Amino acid sequence: MLSIKILVVEDSATDMLIIKNMLNEYNILTACDGIETMRILEEHDDIDLLILDLNMPNMDGFQVLERLKSDARYRKIRTIILTIYDEIDNEIKGLRLGAVDYIRKPIHMDSLKARIAVHIELLKAHKALEQKLQEQWMTLDLIFYQAPIGIAICYNKEPTTPETNSNCRINPMFEKIAGRKKDELIRLGWAAVTHPEDLEEELILYKKLQSGEISGYNIDKRLIRPDGSIAWVNLIMSRLSLYYDQQCNHICLIQDITERKIMEKALIESERSKSVLLSHLPGLAYRCKYDRNWTMQYISDGCFKLTGYTPESLLNSKDLSYNDLIAPEYREILWEEWERVLSQHLPFKYEYEITTASGERKWVLEMGEGIFNDKGEVESLEGIIIDISDRKAMEDILKYNQDHDRLTGLYNINYLFNLIINDAKKRTIGRRALVGLNLSKVHTLRVVYGFHYTQELVKNLAAALSEHCTENRLLCSAYENLFVFYIKNYKDRDELIEFCNSIANTMVNYLIAERVGAGIGILEIVQEDEADAEQLFKKLLIAAEKAAKQNDKDIGICFYDDKIEMQINREQEITRELEKIASDEENGGLFLQYQMILDLKSNQIFGFEALARLNSDRLGLVPPTEFIAIAEKTKLIIPVGKKIIQKALCFLKKLEMLGYDHMYVTINLSVIQLLKTDFCQELFEMIKDIGVNPANIGLEITESIIFSDFEKVNATLGILKGAGLHILIDDFGTGYSSLSRERELNVDCVKIDKSFIDKLMYLKPERALTSDIISMAHKVGHCVVAEGVEHEEQRKFLLNWGCDRIQGYLISEPLDEDKAIEVLERTYKKNR
Repeated sequence: MLSIKILVVEDSATDMLIIKNMLNEYNILTACDGIETMRILEEHDDIDLLILDLNMPNMDGFQVLERLKSDARYRKIRTIILTIYDEIDNEIKGLRLGAVDYIRKPIHMDSLKARIAVHIELLKAHKALEQKLQEQWMTLDLIFYQAPIGIAICYNKEPTTPETNSNCRINPMFEKIAGRKKDELIRLGWAAVTHPEDLEEELILYKKLQSGEISGYNIDKRLIRPDGSIAWVNLIMSRLSLYYDQQCNHICLIQDITERKIMEKALIESERSKSVLLSHLPGLAYRCKYDRNWTMQYISDGCFKLTGYTPESLLNSKDLSYNDLIAPEYREILWEEWERVLSQHLPFKYEYEITTASGERKWVLEMGEGIFNDKGEVESLEGIIIDISDRKAMEDILKYNQDHDRLTGLYNINYLFNLIINDAKKRTIGRRALVGLNLSKVHTLRVVYGFHYTQELVKNLAAALSEHCTENRLLCSAYENLFVFYIKNYKDRDELIEFCNSIANTMVNYLIAERVGAGIGILEIVQEDEADAEQLFKKLLIAAEKAAKQNDKDIGICFYDDKIEMQINREQEITRELEKIASDEENGGLFLQYQMILDLKSNQIFGFEALARLNSDRLGLVPPTEFIAIAEKTKLIIPVGKKIIQKALCFLKKLEMLGYDHMYVTINLSVIQLLKTDFCQELFEMIKDIGVNPANIGLEITESIIFSDFEKVNATLGILKGAGLHILIDDFGTGYSSLSRERELNVDCVKIDKSFIDKLMYLKPERALTSDIISMAHKVGHCVVAEGVEHEEQRKFLLNWGCDRIQGYLISEPLDEDKAIEVLERTYKKNR
């Protein structure tokens, strides 16, 4: 039930009591003058009806009416004034000041009650109407704010402010599409956020809307967002009449059509691309019947460039059918292929040849598919036919390059591998063999004559060897510096030897003049190996390499046999031993022996050379020259060499702890170790961890360093030498270097090879080179150590010629660690 609150203003207590009793069913408030009235109105903002006496002290009724009229808060209060019979002017004045009715005194109670009841009903009706209007406005606001399209009411073209354009309303979707808030949109105006290319058109339409020439318009336009991006919108602008505003207003509806515009652009681009594609297609597009003539129903303009015939001549087989263009050998194949793919509803793709109007043959690629009706029957075929002649020519070139060696033009190893494997599947082929020509020594010519000279020599040799090719002999370039003859259907080994002698004679004419040799390895292919091409070549390489090492012949010949097989097995066993050592903390069969080095001037033990030894469970003691070579070949020299260094440094530490502070230990290094990036860092860490003096360490390298990465290795030697270590060149005189070349190296000492020392026993002193080596080494600042000294005569010669140190069996054989220390202590006691 609606609660009514009435304020009665009366300075007469009697009249106040009468009115209050008559209206006791309502919520009654009372006041006795105007001042109290205004106070109560300030305190109670829910007063519905005011009964106001005009004649009051302090502030009369007219003053109250004027205050109520001037304050918007009180405009909803209905005021009834109390007058007397002779105050008609006052009644009129009160009504003009906002009163809605008057009651004359003396008050007639029934009349008062009836008139109050009328006003109460009017109040109730007014409140019910307000509530209904409020509900309608809430519904409209809900629609306005949740609408999936942008809505703007009274949104001006020119910049304004939210205060001056208070009628403007913009919903959230409009803000979202435009990327701006309401206040920003109002301050900018819609012209500022419209793309310049769309603005002129809309301004013309907007002007017509304002003048009344049109009632609305609809356009697609672009809005510019703050980040510069574009929003395409479909805009509907229409006139809008507002009951409270006589100006020309409007409502604007926008819908985001950016995705649609992107799709339209993509469709236009697709159509353009299609047109461009057809105009630049290296061939033609078609639609034809599914018949033996491939009767054309549509054919693009590219037909003429591809075939030499105009499209019109092929349409409906007017002058000739497309089948007439297909090379005869492909016609039946194409028909059968189309039958196959159509039966499975698959796309068609096939390469074949056509004959053009000029008689030229062209390779084409056809890609198409069948068009089926509702019954699943083929209505027609659609697709493209493109010229792939250039691609085919390139494929032929690529295939040639894939199967041939670029330098010599011979077949390469890939081709030979495949040929051997395919021939293994054929049982009609007789005996087969591989003959490998090892030309590895030719690479030494590059150092002297250069790369191009060597390449030309190899090329000319290949051409000469090709003369030996027959139907059963194929020459291939397998690897760098390796040619291979693949021989089939030969009679016996004698025939192979005769053939090898023949090609050796050919090779001699080219190689002997250059003072280099070669090797010819022969491998007869047996059934158990015939399908394993890689294993065959591995065996062939071994035989050819062994042939190249035959010192008694310029061009050696070697069959792969059981003996070589045993050598391979032995190498594999040694490799396994080295792998075990590399991964085993106990070092496996690796141990060191130490050979004493004697200082000739003081006749005192100067130090030891650490010599690596390998004791295999299966092979027994393996010569160092054998297992070190395998370690270098397999790169196992890096982990194994690290263990050798560690053992030697521990021996040196033991010597220092026994009081031999100046004793010297040398360790042999491989160039592979020196080329390892972090070799120096790892060595320095071991020296630090074990706690030995770097000045008591010597590192021995061979002359082969000259042919390695000289600059890098020499820089590493410089770092080692700078840290106090001594660098020695081992086996000096056996390589290709000279003292002038050695002078460039960061070394301290040279060790004369045993072969020079051996000659001292039968050469006259003046004919021995050893004395010259000692003299020249001293001149470049190097000390000299002689290796392999076994006789007193040798020691005396070396002493006379100023050699610094010697080692060999005359001094001591290589000794185990404990034995070496025992002999050292015994020697020192004896000298004391």
